[in-house]
Amino acid sequence: MKKVIAILYGGDSSEKIISERSSITIEKHLPKEKYITYRISVNGSEWNVDTATGQSIPVNKDDFSFISGGMKTVFDCAFIIIHGTPGENGILQAYFDLLGIPYTTCSAFVSALTFDKYACKCYLRSLGVNMADDFLLKKTDVFDRDAIERQIAYPMFVKPNAGGSSFGITKVNSSGDLSTAVETARREDCDVIIESYIKGIELSHGIYSTHKRTIEFPVTQIVSKNGFFDYEAKYEGKSEEITPAPIDRELSDRVRILTKQISSRLSCRGLVRVDYICSGGKLYFLEINTVPGMSEASIIPQQILHAGFSISQVLDWLVEDSMAQ
Repeated sequence: MKKVIAILYGGDSSEKIISERSSITIEKHLPKEKYITYRISVNGSEWNVDTATGQSIPVNKDDFSFISGGMKTVFDCAFIIIHGTPGENGILQAYFDLLGIPYTTCSAFVSALTFDKYACKCYLRSLGVNMADDFLLKKTDVFDRDAIERQIAYPMFVKPNAGGSSFGITKVNSSGDLSTAVETARREDCDVIIESYIKGIELSHGIYSTHKRTIEFPVTQIVSKNGFFDYEAKYEGKSEEITPAPIDRELSDRVRILTKQISSRLSCRGLVRVDYICSGGKLYFLEINTVPGMSEASIIPQQILHAGFSISQVLDWLVEDSMAQ
């Protein structure tokens, strides 16, 4: 009997459009002979099942089901592809834990930890992972330019502490632009993280890890045509993503080993992508993505294909392994 899979997309952040594209890719590639799939749009408290006729059917959040034509449908697994809240920060994961429904991402705790850039960096720094110097500006903190400049030199990056797809990120080259950059970041998240700029080669590496198998994908080098790997570079063709990365074997091995160590120490599960800067021969951790993009333009699908797998095969494993945990 076919398993019924919910593909949850949308969410409450600026990344919802990327999430929708990712959900279309997943629905396209999940094997039709094994799964019945429904895309579910999540927008605040409104959760609706998309239908072929264009009708939206509300989800009963008491048991995560819906009724159509007098018949009730329940789900065997939730494929969470919401980038940002509530799909990447542990909220949906905790909900599905309460209902006993398996899902395809990291646990609620790991999702919450990795979504908070500053908290994740503090944890990994304690394990000896190299990373940029940072300054955290909390919601209740008064903007103090002098305090920031004493700790972080120009140029610097100003980012939402919880966010992705480069929304709200500004590269700041001079003092006069700092307050505007903080305001831009705060439109995405109340807390802001300010990091020193590290010049080097930008690398991205995906890993698939469950209790049944671990697969390391090839490393990708990112060459942005803009000042950094911003939204345009990621999704509008303003970058070159080279897979496998044109780096020597020794550096590639170091990236793969570090990704595996980070994923293991954080107890990550499913598909995860870790981004780095290589400068002066040293690898610096940038961030970890526990719900990485799966659109046709995203990095993980490229890495899957270059590793000799099909997207359908990896997505099938992800659903199977999630239900078997």
